[in-house]
Amino acid sequence: MANFVYLVVEEGSREAMVVDSGWEIGPIEAAVRNTGAKVKFVVATHEHFDHVSTISELASKLGAKVVAHVNSPIECDLRVKDGEELKLGGKGIKVLFTPGHTEDSICLYDGKEVFTGDTLFVGTIGRFENERAEAMYSSLHEVILRLPPLTVIYPGHDYGEVPWRTLEEERAANPFLMTRNLRSFLSLFS
Repeated sequence: MANFVYLVVEEGSREAMVVDSGWEIGPIEAAVRNTGAKVKFVVATHEHFDHVSTISELASKLGAKVVAHVNSPIECDLRVKDGEELKLGGKGIKVLFTPGHTEDSICLYDGKEVFTGDTLFVGTIGRFENERAEAMYSSLHEVILRLPPLTVIYPGHDYGEVPWRTLEEERAANPFLMTRNLRSFLSLFS
């Protein structure tokens, strides 16, 4: 399924978080060892099995807390809401509630980069049920597109022509971000 898993390390303290856990923990554990990181959090961007199937095992092996949105059905140690921050050393990682793909979807923004889970991919967006169309549109246009243009987008899957790009580049290339209203957004699905 071409999942991406991210290890975010605050340079000064070496405190870190893992974004999603994917399918296997061995490569993540190796990356943690190689960087000398101390993982505080393993964060679920949303509830889908391809992102959380190993999350509890990984958190246990790393001595970290499992983090998920308050709407998430997954078992976790810490439930977060929109606007809250996860602290890594002196750095705050802001939680952005972005429902649409699921009712517990979140993105994580560190001031320069945003980890979008399955809300936004390079060139497209995550699938959603019809009743969530308005929420997805709002998450994309009222949350993500309000971030600075040079914010680098790191999606939850490698579905694009490149693995990441800036929000400015994505806004110019992604048809779902070019829409001006919900009606034009929905027209992309007909």
